[in-house]
Amino acid sequence: MATTMDKGATPQNPDKPLGLTVLGATGSIGLSTLDVVARHPERYRVIALTAYRDVEGMLRLCRAHQPQIAVLVDSDAAERLSQALRAEALAIEVLTGAEALVRVAGLDAVDYVMSAIVGAAGLAPSLEAARCGKRVLLANKEALVMSGALFMEQVRKHAALLLPIDSEHNAIFQCMPPGFITGESPAGVRRILLTASGGPFRNMPLDQFAQVTPEQACAHPNWDMGRKISVDSATMMNKGLEVIEACWLFGLPVDQVQVVLHPQSVIHSLVDYQDGSVLAQLGNPDMRTPIAHALAWPERIDSGVQPLDLFAVGRLDFSAPDPKRFPCLELAYAAWRQGGTAPAVLNAANEVAVQAFLEGKLSFDRIAPVIEASLAGCSIQAGDDLQQILDADQSARLVACEQIAIKPRRVML
Repeated sequence: MATTMDKGATPQNPDKPLGLTVLGATGSIGLSTLDVVARHPERYRVIALTAYRDVEGMLRLCRAHQPQIAVLVDSDAAERLSQALRAEALAIEVLTGAEALVRVAGLDAVDYVMSAIVGAAGLAPSLEAARCGKRVLLANKEALVMSGALFMEQVRKHAALLLPIDSEHNAIFQCMPPGFITGESPAGVRRILLTASGGPFRNMPLDQFAQVTPEQACAHPNWDMGRKISVDSATMMNKGLEVIEACWLFGLPVDQVQVVLHPQSVIHSLVDYQDGSVLAQLGNPDMRTPIAHALAWPERIDSGVQPLDLFAVGRLDFSAPDPKRFPCLELAYAAWRQGGTAPAVLNAANEVAVQAFLEGKLSFDRIAPVIEASLAGCSIQAGDDLQQILDADQSARLVACEQIAIKPRRVML
């Protein structure tokens, strides 16, 4: 096995800026990444930016960062972007379609790929980045949830360097023993303590959950996130997916990954060692910290994040999550234990249920039952190859749509 520095590490002082593709550039993670990159123009060069159909957002980013390629998956949006760029005499190539995401993840000029597309749509380009031996900055947890065994195999086979961007997993990575490589079992670690804020409904009476609105669910008390991830935080499915992701990233069985409610979101996660030591990573709740860490690792660079003021924080609270309040968390543990394509089913059913909730077609308290019914209604396969995983995803979407009584939508994978 290669050493940590061999696996995808880059020179501390490269002769030229390192090439970067940002998948999901107009989302919160993408924008935070570009904020950090703009602070270090001598280190990084934006090669490609991608989004789904946000023409205005992509146009602003093209003006600011001058990428070689811009991708909008929606073809009509791509044409409008192309016209706008020509009108401003910006010589930026515009590509469209899901296959373009894969292409820009594997370009020779790209050294780093920020994988920040939300949901299953980020799987194929993330896999391509791994196959091409890139430094993969993984903010798309679904890539590991859906296809963890396949994804980690590609990382190892092609000597890619996988660095987690989720604040919790990045914190755990920072607390791991020297020389740790993602996917391996860490020496001397007894358990991982995965912190969770508990979201906006940590103390809401359970009998009020049926009346929760999308606006309430998206009003996270600590983090500024997209709508889908915000709802996942409110149900704690986000934490359930992170449990599955942690098992793949850190080579530990699920019983050694414990979720801890920590409403201040100052301790981002902890690692408990067999000698009694517990290491924690602390910081303000700002995604630029883990992004900067992964961009510069093993160095440290300025992220633009303000120093943590412990006197202002004042106190740190911890408690165990209530399974009656957060049934999605228990469903994630169950899916991991079932194995095979069960996590892919879990993820797909959740995506359908959350979208239906955001569109007013499903009440908040029905999200977990739809997911549970989908897990029960789908045939679970071994998940040995990508096609099995994709088939499981599509099957789960159909079952979930039946549960909600809505028409299935096509998802580009």
